[in-house]
Amino acid sequence: MNSRGLNVFLIAVVLFSACKPVHTASVNHADANHNNRKVDIPVYQASRTKYFDLVNTVLKVQFDWNKRFLYGRETVTLKPHFYPQQELILNARGMIINAVDLYTKDGINKLSYIYKNDSLVITLDRIYRRDEELQIQIDYVARPDELVTGGSEAITSDKGLYFINPDGIDPYKPKQIWTQGETESSSAWFPTIDAPNQKMTQDIYITVDSVYQTLSNGLLISSTINNDGSRTDYWKQTLPHAPYLAMMVVGQFSVIKDKWRDKEVTYYVEPQYAKPAVKIFGNTPQMMEFFSNRLGVPFPWEKYAQIVVRDYVSGSMENSSATLHGDFMQRDEREMIDFDGEEYVSHELFHQWFGDLVTCESWSNTPLNESFATYGEYLWNEYHFGRDTADSGLNNDLNKYLHEARTKQVDLIRFNYDDKEDMFDRHSYEKGGCVLNMLRRYTGDDAFFASLQLYLNRCRFKTAEIHDLRLAFEEITGEDLNWFFNQWFFNKGHPELDITYKWNAATQEESVTVKQEQNPDDSPIYKLPVAIDIYNGDNVERKKLVINSQEQTYTFHLDSKPDVVNFDAEKMLVCTKKDHHMEEEWISLYNKGKVFNDRLEALNAVTKDYPVPSSVAELMKKALDDKNKSLRARAISNTERLFSSGDSLWIRQKLIQMAEKDQAANVRNAALRALINSSNKINIDDLLVKAVKDSSYNVSSTALNAYTKLYPEKGLLLAHSMENINSNPVSETLMELYSVYGGSANADYLHQAVQRVTGFDKYQAVQRYSRFLNRITDRAILQQGIDYIYKVGAEDNVWYIRIAAVQTLIELKTDLKSKKDVASVQQIEDAMAAIKSKEKDSRVLRLLE
Repeated sequence: MNSRGLNVFLIAVVLFSACKPVHTASVNHADANHNNRKVDIPVYQASRTKYFDLVNTVLKVQFDWNKRFLYGRETVTLKPHFYPQQELILNARGMIINAVDLYTKDGINKLSYIYKNDSLVITLDRIYRRDEELQIQIDYVARPDELVTGGSEAITSDKGLYFINPDGIDPYKPKQIWTQGETESSSAWFPTIDAPNQKMTQDIYITVDSVYQTLSNGLLISSTINNDGSRTDYWKQTLPHAPYLAMMVVGQFSVIKDKWRDKEVTYYVEPQYAKPAVKIFGNTPQMMEFFSNRLGVPFPWEKYAQIVVRDYVSGSMENSSATLHGDFMQRDEREMIDFDGEEYVSHELFHQWFGDLVTCESWSNTPLNESFATYGEYLWNEYHFGRDTADSGLNNDLNKYLHEARTKQVDLIRFNYDDKEDMFDRHSYEKGGCVLNMLRRYTGDDAFFASLQLYLNRCRFKTAEIHDLRLAFEEITGEDLNWFFNQWFFNKGHPELDITYKWNAATQEESVTVKQEQNPDDSPIYKLPVAIDIYNGDNVERKKLVINSQEQTYTFHLDSKPDVVNFDAEKMLVCTKKDHHMEEEWISLYNKGKVFNDRLEALNAVTKDYPVPSSVAELMKKALDDKNKSLRARAISNTERLFSSGDSLWIRQKLIQMAEKDQAANVRNAALRALINSSNKINIDDLLVKAVKDSSYNVSSTALNAYTKLYPEKGLLLAHSMENINSNPVSETLMELYSVYGGSANADYLHQAVQRVTGFDKYQAVQRYSRFLNRITDRAILQQGIDYIYKVGAEDNVWYIRIAAVQTLIELKTDLKSKKDVASVQQIEDAMAAIKSKEKDSRVLRLLE
């Protein structure tokens, strides 16, 4: 699962997420000892006890789009795990159960059952032992839109089955049906043992109108036209996977076929994105080859498909053999200049090994899935773009974790979470990826990948816990690695290092003192194997140390004072650092360092002083030509101070050159922003007009916003000329401008644009529309706007979009009250009451109250 695209509205999640108990949990023991008694016990989130093992699930499904129902007939094959059993409990959320039957050698026997509290408790005809399989047939109706739903920051809804635009009323959105099983939501569309430590094969027969395509796990075995004109597609997966990885999608797509070795690779997109689909997903076969070779384990599934759907509740999802992406992945070629989606493709593909082939046995072990998938992004970037680019991404990951760590520090592997959804955080993703990189740098590439190969082969099509990974590494390396796993996977926090350097000319010795300043009551004193590079002229010498005390000093005898001593030369440590180099040492590190973070740390360190010393000014200017685009952009952020260094003309010309000609769009955008925001009054009108036509929508947006702020009438004319471009970034820009500078003449565009905008961008689009309506006095436009926002609040499939609509109505109501617009206030109050009567999500309901 990749949830990175959700960051834009994390604030909404934080504001409206539910409060949860900290020390105790109310546990329903129906799963544990077959009764419904509830008791309070200390939180310990154990793996689900296995009374039965799933073997195979056969589903025959069809749909009622109007009711948003799934009509299903399931045949589930199971066997007792070890102990004899006469009662079977299946998870089945919010269903109608019509019948439960048992297949026997003598025919079909009806079974008695109790369906209560989302548990289907079936009494079997006799006691079954572990060497006996039984087949249960269940006739049921799934009603996902009648569920009381929840969700988390990473997976914003747990409804399981989603009908998108089922009545076809929205002209800007296709009709679709899709599923989302993680964490335990597959039981919202078929009865199962909904736990990650189960594995099953599956057969799915999907009956749909012939105008639709379908996709599921495994291979399409047949497509049969029925007497009523419908079609039944039969998808079969012969390889076992966890229930949460079961998926299906129904909709109208263009299907682009590719290939890896002898396996089919496909990309499903809306028809208008058929041409750019190869650019969006085209590196997939190369990734499959790289990961297969790097891991020593070939891609394990029967095929690999990627599909893009509307209103998805997360970023992407790694369903085995069939990854599902949100519609933010659908971009035209111009939009891909600013976002290519590569990290999502590599993340979900790496999951096909880590998470799908080998699955965490409990959500406490989620890093076995998500940390590896995050590190998969790094491995692909390193291979395809080079280590510099990969390290830049890893540094971003570290900073995301450190930001979360300011308010939340927990173990990576944790058995005391309040809700399983809490595991999908910056710890499981970004920190875990950084920890795996550290393990790799410590053990070396050969041992690291040999260990992963052993782990994958040993746990193939099974489940695992973190100790399985440790034992694989210990078998390969021959080293007891409990120290590493204990401090990084079973402890919270990170080292906070203070590093000082001292040269003794009399003894020709350089000393390095390292202090661990983290609170030992919260985090351990870490054992930190680390490399130190000593630079002197053209020579570099590497020393390997082990930091294992709260304060340690290391002394090196050298022929002369070094130019710089580079602590943590691989820049692998998950830590914060206060590195006390002198200015000239930082400059040497920038010029001589081998990895991205050497240059980044040096640049960050020397740009704190003001006024800027001449030597630092030269380094800052040099960094404007750094090979790494993120470092060039970082260097640009310092140029304001260079205007006072005597080189203002050179800086101006350099920024103009970068804004016009740099190959990286983010650098052009940063240079343009620096010129716009410069305190030196620089006339860049011609540059802004030219930049509006930049190939990058981000650059174009920056230029148009700045130009309109200077010349509103001219800017609005430029904006009007772009209204025919059907692109989320363009729509966002024009909506922002019209919300500030526009009037009634722009109402039609805004009304249409807010309906066209898709995915994550919808949240801010609704807010921009609100700001526009706040400025409008035309009663008809205002009424039309309120009607549309009510529709979003009442019908949108995504809870945080509904929250945006409710927030908008509340703000409009306050504003209209102050204007004494009684009719509009009453219209809003009626709309909010109607939304409340339909709403089932507690987060939205809290806001309405």
